[in-house]
Amino acid sequence: MDCAAISSFPRLPVRAAPFALLAGSVLAGAALLMMAGCSREAVNAASNVAPATTVETVPDRNVVTVVNPERFALARAAVRRESDQIWANGVVAADVSRTYPVTALSSGRVVEIRARLGDDVRRGQLLLTITSPDMSQAISDLQKFRANEALTKAQLDRNQVLYSHGVFAKKDLEIAEDTYNKARIDRQTAEEHIRILGGDPQHLSSQIEIYAPVAGTIIEQNVTSAAGVKSLDNSPSLFTIADLSNVWVLCDVYENDLARVHLGDKAEIELIAYPNRHLAGRVANISKLLDPNTRAAKVRIELANSAGILRPNMFASVHVVSQGFETRTVIPASAVLRLQDRDWVFVKLNDKQFRRTEVHAGPVNSDNTQNILRGLHTGEQVASDALAFDREVQKSSEQ
Repeated sequence: MDCAAISSFPRLPVRAAPFALLAGSVLAGAALLMMAGCSREAVNAASNVAPATTVETVPDRNVVTVVNPERFALARAAVRRESDQIWANGVVAADVSRTYPVTALSSGRVVEIRARLGDDVRRGQLLLTITSPDMSQAISDLQKFRANEALTKAQLDRNQVLYSHGVFAKKDLEIAEDTYNKARIDRQTAEEHIRILGGDPQHLSSQIEIYAPVAGTIIEQNVTSAAGVKSLDNSPSLFTIADLSNVWVLCDVYENDLARVHLGDKAEIELIAYPNRHLAGRVANISKLLDPNTRAAKVRIELANSAGILRPNMFASVHVVSQGFETRTVIPASAVLRLQDRDWVFVKLNDKQFRRTEVHAGPVNSDNTQNILRGLHTGEQVASDALAFDREVQKSSEQ
């Protein structure tokens, strides 16, 4: 029953019978309860009505508007067949197979040094002289063995004469021969010991002369004048000589680029010392191990160095060109903007609007075009000078 119906109930006279008064009271109470219910329903209905929503649109910050876009030249993304190319930093190193250590097999002290780090030396050239107590002991042993050999030789000769006259037993003669043979072997062993230490048994001296085993350049020196020389088992090489007619360039190729490098790929090397001189080589080895810190593998490139301009530890920029070809999207290198380790281009949307689009840029080609691996479609137009375009956008946003 609604509220309008309740208000239309007939009113009883005041002087009605008691029963009529009681009935009227009951009806009045029921009416009040129904009116209270109606009021609550109206309140609840009003509270369930949702407030009006307002939709606010946020502008795309990558979409920029340029007032005079005709000032900026446009370039269209094109497709070309390009070989995979990788740029890497490298360092010149000596060929390990052409590197020779110079050592001393005895301890001692340096008397004189005839060569220094960086010198070119000939094979057999005197490098340094040391005085060695080991050599002194070896000379003493040799002299004793020579004297013992001479004595046993004289005894053998005398016993042979006595045996020939029948006054000496054969077994005694055989003992004398055995004694002489052992003395001769001791003398030969002592002479060989001196040769191993670097001396000459025919010209005995406690000083040992160290000579260059090969011709080349001294690339390492670990000895100075009057310095002590330790034995071979606990001392580094005195010198290291390298033949630098052929050298290596070792470069680091990161893990995500390894699939694009192959044995035999051509490589162009540019040295910081000679920026306008390009050297050609080929990839000779790709390491099977990755550096756990840099996540890069060593790639070795072998180069001829007949002119001698390549020196160990020189820095080099390496451009590796793969043997295969793939279809690539290319745009001018100036159209790519590098910001916060990410590559961006400005793609034209309409007459005055451009979208700043992130791309995955590849290597730069020799004609100053750059490969785009992802993020740009063939035929799209981009601003040719991304840096100047970005400056104009920044200037417009400040005004």
